[in-house]
Amino acid sequence: MTLTKHEQTRRPVRIANCSGAQYDPGRQMRKQARLGAVDFLTGDWLAENNLAQEAAAMASGTGAGFKTKTWDALQQSMDVIASKRIKVVVNGGGLNPRALAWRCQELINTHKYDLKVAFVSGDDRLGHVSAALKDQGSLPRHFHDDVKNAGLDKTKEARSDLTDSDILAANAYLGARAIVKALEKGADITICGRVADASPVVAAAWWWHGWADQDYDRLAGALIAGHLVECSAYVTGSNFSGFHRFDLDTFVDVGFPIVEVAGDGTCIITKHEGTNGMVTEDTVRCQLLYEIQGSSYLNSDVKAILDDVEVHEVDKDRVRVSGVIGRPPPPTTKLAIFYAGGFEAQILVNAAGYATAKKFALFEKQIRTVLSKASLLESFTELEFQVIGVPQPNPASQLQSTTYCRIYMQSMSREPIIALSKIFDDEIMQHYSGWHMSADLRTMAPKSFYAYYPAILPQDDLDEAAHLLDQNGNVSNSFASGHPSKYEALEKRPSYDSVNPLPLDSFGPTTAMRLGNLILGRSGDKGPNINCGLFVHHADTWDWFRSFMTLETFTSLIGADWKDDYHVERVEFPKIYAVHFVIYGILGRGVSSSKLLDNRGKGFADYIRDKHVYIPDRFPTWSDDN
Repeated sequence: MTLTKHEQTRRPVRIANCSGAQYDPGRQMRKQARLGAVDFLTGDWLAENNLAQEAAAMASGTGAGFKTKTWDALQQSMDVIASKRIKVVVNGGGLNPRALAWRCQELINTHKYDLKVAFVSGDDRLGHVSAALKDQGSLPRHFHDDVKNAGLDKTKEARSDLTDSDILAANAYLGARAIVKALEKGADITICGRVADASPVVAAAWWWHGWADQDYDRLAGALIAGHLVECSAYVTGSNFSGFHRFDLDTFVDVGFPIVEVAGDGTCIITKHEGTNGMVTEDTVRCQLLYEIQGSSYLNSDVKAILDDVEVHEVDKDRVRVSGVIGRPPPPTTKLAIFYAGGFEAQILVNAAGYATAKKFALFEKQIRTVLSKASLLESFTELEFQVIGVPQPNPASQLQSTTYCRIYMQSMSREPIIALSKIFDDEIMQHYSGWHMSADLRTMAPKSFYAYYPAILPQDDLDEAAHLLDQNGNVSNSFASGHPSKYEALEKRPSYDSVNPLPLDSFGPTTAMRLGNLILGRSGDKGPNINCGLFVHHADTWDWFRSFMTLETFTSLIGADWKDDYHVERVEFPKIYAVHFVIYGILGRGVSSSKLLDNRGKGFADYIRDKHVYIPDRFPTWSDDN
């Protein structure tokens, strides 16, 4: 790649992340601004279902549409932002980025800061989706339609009786171009709604280095840089499967990440000196493999190809990521639609060790029998009795002997859930031996939930723009972002077992042990799916691992949780010694309505790592010290 003269003289842009979820407190933005030199502050406050939550809050008069912790962060940090001339790009505007931008302008006026504020529009498609559902009786195409792979189950796309009044929110995932437009027009603070998680970082690097929209390798590198830091501490030691090998104090009050994006799109992940946590090849590889789609990472501005991605430590707490290839973006973008899904509740009951399986079987039989006699079983859209845990043999305490059964239920109205709760009360004195439960019964009450329909939308249908505010908080100028100059149609996603696998017996004697004694990994949710990336550390181990961890082996490791309507894809990242899987359909309709206890898929990789397999004796392993 040939660098322009501008790129040769322009240093890497230093971008500090200050949030990875709606829970991260405002103090993290101030810390990132104060503790060292940064050019940008970015933050991601929006998970998939947060906009539905904001819509419900606005409808009830209890919310303004934006994330309150984003506003708290800006209030705590505005003086430092102004004095150090730091640019800010955040997505905490939620459903009402203009209102949050107005709040910022009001604060700026109060303190007479020299800062310009902008907001981005174009992601809100609620009116279009509701009108189409009312007039045509259908939702937009499901996002699996763009995957083109056989075997994907779409029978649970959406309720057949859905009406336009049921739709709570419909937001397109925007790219970076409107943010770039705001930066070009002088914005210091840019408030966004539903932009893709990595888009603020892409925009910061794009504007800083003066890239063109067809600089695909550079944009793809910035996309992966944004992916690595958008979950805040997930790349600096949190959610790290290898944490048990280090002093636990390392992971208390972990420092948030900084990414330095160079003119060629390569990046270095780091953090402020003196903060807790760590940036290592392992923490970066874990986050690289988190919530990705496979070997292609899609965005509205670029498609990043990860087959040859490399991760190398260059200094303490400094890890370089390179090898990302860019291609033109797809002609569509994701459209997240949320609708009123009905009501849900759960009841948790405990049992101590002896005959636990039969105790919970009796409990289920009692409840289902009475429901059946009352003709209520068909009133539930979901009703599961989930047994969680296995009593420890010869326990040292009652807690070690205790497991619990979770009744999880969904219905279209409150009444079946209320009826089941009454049956539970009526039957309570017929309980199994040793029955007990928490005194907190709030989870038994029916509460509304949101169902998720992941759709796709042609990018050319978007009306995306940046809007600058004047000192009175009014829009002084608006600038259309335009659309990508080139698209590339999506092809079938690759999925394959390893090429030229080696015979497993060629690696010598083996011992049965937990897979996690050798490998690390991370998993997460992608709409209705779970992704799971697993990796080893050495070339010799890699040859065994890629040969061992086939599609068939992985499916067998899922065990009793496997269902025939699931579909699995597999790819490899040989330069980081990783195998990656996507399990389609395992979360039902997604996080907001999944019946799984692990409804975000975060524990799935550690479940796979807990399986006993035969590992060659020649490989160094570690113990979890349990």
